[in-house]
Amino acid sequence: MTVPQRPLVRSIPSLAQRLRASEAVIIPTDTLPGLAVLPENAETIWMLKQRPADKPLILMGATVEALLEGVDPCCHDDAKTLATKHWPGAITLVLPARGPYVDYLNPGGSNIGCRIPACAITQNLLSISGPLATSSANPSGKPAATTAFEAAQLFPSLAQLGPQPWPTHSGQASTVLVWRDVGCWHIARRGAVMPEGIPTAE
Repeated sequence: MTVPQRPLVRSIPSLAQRLRASEAVIIPTDTLPGLAVLPENAETIWMLKQRPADKPLILMGATVEALLEGVDPCCHDDAKTLATKHWPGAITLVLPARGPYVDYLNPGGSNIGCRIPACAITQNLLSISGPLATSSANPSGKPAATTAFEAAQLFPSLAQLGPQPWPTHSGQASTVLVWRDVGCWHIARRGAVMPEGIPTAE
C-alpha cells in the first residue's frame, strides 16, 4: 500500500529563503492552494504544471502599491477603487502592464492578473518575499489540489507554507475582471466572489 506523501512544512523565513534560491513553493490562499515562485522564475511553474506559457500566471502581493508597480498608470484609479472594495479577496484584476512582470508572467501579452489573497499567513510571506507569480497546484488539465495533502501528492518535493492546518478556503477559483478602459470592466470568469455595482462591458 502506498503511504500518502506528508507535506514538507516550512516557516515563512524558510520558505522565503527557498524562493530566493529560485525554488517553487506551495502556499494557501482564500480560494485554492497555489504554486508560487519569484516572478523571474515563472518558467518553473509552467514546467511543473506541464503547461504552455501562453496561459498567464497571476501576480499576488501583500499591498496594492506593490502590485501597481507593474501596472500602467492609466488604470491605477479604477484598480484602486476595486481593490479598496474587494482586496484582500477572491477577485483577480487583469490590468495593462508595464515593466518586466508582463514578460515573466504573460510572455508576448500586454496584461497581468493581480490579487491580494485573503489569507493572513500568505500575506505575511508576500510582505517578506515581495510579489509572487502564482498558479493553482495541479498539472495542466488535471483537477486542482484542494488540500495541503493533495498538493503534496502532486508535488512531493516542494515545501509548503506553515503552520498547518491552513485556514479554510472556498475551493473555488477567483473571479477575473479585465480592465478595458476608464470605468469599464469585463467579467472574464465568474468565481468565488461576484462584485456588485461595477460597470461591465462585453
